[in-house]
Amino acid sequence: MLIRHDTLTALVGDIFAAQGCSAAESGRIARYLVAANLTGHDSHGVIRVPRYVGMLAKDEVRRDVTAEVVTDTPAFALVDGGYGFGQTVGPQAVRIGIDKALKGGIAVVGLRHAGHLGRIGEWAEMAAESGLCSLHFVNVAGSELVAPFGGVERRFSTAPFAAGFLVPGRAPVILDFATSLVAEGKVLVAANGGKPLPEGALIEPDGTLSQNPDTLYGPAVPGSARNAQNGLGAIRAFGEHKGSGLALICELVAGALTGSGCAGPGPRRFCNGMLSIYMAPGQFGSAEELAAETTRYIDYFKACRPAEAGGEVLLP
Repeated sequence: MLIRHDTLTALVGDIFAAQGCSAAESGRIARYLVAANLTGHDSHGVIRVPRYVGMLAKDEVRRDVTAEVVTDTPAFALVDGGYGFGQTVGPQAVRIGIDKALKGGIAVVGLRHAGHLGRIGEWAEMAAESGLCSLHFVNVAGSELVAPFGGVERRFSTAPFAAGFLVPGRAPVILDFATSLVAEGKVLVAANGGKPLPEGALIEPDGTLSQNPDTLYGPAVPGSARNAQNGLGAIRAFGEHKGSGLALICELVAGALTGSGCAGPGPRRFCNGMLSIYMAPGQFGSAEELAAETTRYIDYFKACRPAEAGGEVLLP
């Protein structure tokens, strides 16, 4: 069944309005979720609605929060999201970083205690639209899903990383990925009958590799939502020791450094932490030289002979 995106956006907005969110917040959450679907990331789209509603019911996320700036200098801010929706406090924190970098050339912003921030590439795109390059390190306290390289027990969140780089006259390069082999939302999509997981994306407690979502969620129970707390296995880190190492850094800088918290034994409140770096490219030298070198290298990159006949080397 096909549903028009505007119809779906209105429906999702109505759902959050019925949960007590303001019209502005309801519409904003709906637009971000549907936009994730439209960009091909169903894992971060409207499949999240039941979880968000459930988090509201448990007071794990709060309505219409204005983020608090805890520390503020010309080039740095620490922002507390107060467990507000990521689609609300996320852009507030990103805007702070953008404004500082546009004034001073560079800014670092730590965001702690945010609700689910959704597709992190949104924030790199937001910075790029303002003429900035950016880096974003994210973790999820209260969400242990990923086993480190060489292990079978959960120690990481999916710990996303995103980056944006401006390419003059062209679309920016936007890199956005979970440091796990797949995002947890993609496991949920597969569990609901969507795109299957890659072989070996998950790992059982005995070390057996799996692509069965039940490894993460446990056996499906009719009428019950899939919950990773019911499973015994884990998602694997991508790239073996390299992805595992990057996940560790994301956990430390987004969780420990911001004060948002990292994974650990015992129950922890779900929240996202994010450390973002915003850079005005003009601060690094001649804009003309940077534009020429960036374009030259992108063209050189794209000219690589593809591994398969008729294929193409793609930019993120």
